[in-house]
Amino acid sequence: MLRLRASIGAQGGRLHPSGIFHQPASPALERFVAENAFGVIFAPGPSRLVAAHAPVLMSQGKRLRFHLSTANPLCTAMVENGWALAVITGLHGYISPDWYGAADQVPTWNYLSAEIEGPVRPMGQEETVILLDDLAAHFEAALEPKPSWTRAKMATARFEALLSAITGFEMRVDRFEGVKKLSQNKSADQIERAAAELALRPGTEAAPLAALMREAIVSAAE
Repeated sequence: MLRLRASIGAQGGRLHPSGIFHQPASPALERFVAENAFGVIFAPGPSRLVAAHAPVLMSQGKRLRFHLSTANPLCTAMVENGWALAVITGLHGYISPDWYGAADQVPTWNYLSAEIEGPVRPMGQEETVILLDDLAAHFEAALEPKPSWTRAKMATARFEALLSAITGFEMRVDRFEGVKKLSQNKSADQIERAAAELALRPGTEAAPLAALMREAIVSAAE
C-alpha cells in the first residue's frame, strides 16, 4: 500500500515555492471554493493514487462534503485509508513572455487553486440525503430566477434507487491553502501590459483572468 499521507502542509512546505503566490486559509479562499465547487479528490490505493471528480461543499473551513458512485475505486480507497486530498482549480491561462514588454522573461501560467486535505469518513444515508439537498440548493441558487429544482420533483422510489448507488463522504479539514498566481512578481506596468494582451485572447477565461491580474496591481499598491 502506498504511504502518501504525509502532506505538503504537514512538512511545512507551500503549494508554490514563491511565497508571494501563497494563499493561507481565509474566508476569501472559502468563497473561492464555493464559487468553484467542483474538484478532483485523491486517495492512496493499493498500488497507486486513485482520483475522481466531484462537486464539493465546504462548511466554515472545517469540513468538506462530497459524494461518489459507490462502485468508484476511490470510495474503497477512502474507506480503507480514511484520508483524502481535494484539489479545486479556478481561472487559469497561459502568459506569453512577450506580453510583459521586458527582456529575459519566460512563458508561465497564471492560475487560482486550493487544496483541502484531511481524514475522511463515509456518511450515513440520512447525512447523504442532506448533502444532496444542500448541493442542489447551492447550484440552483446560481440559476435564479429559474424556480429551484428539489428532489420533491422526483418519484420517491426513483430517488431511493439512485441514493443506494452512491456514498457520501465528509472530510475534517486539517490543511486548507491555495495559490493565487497572477504575475504578482512583476512590476505594475508589466502586469498591466500582460493583462491587456490576455484580455484580447479568445476563450471564456481570458478576460476574467486579466481582470484578476489588474486587481492584483491594486492590492499590491494598498
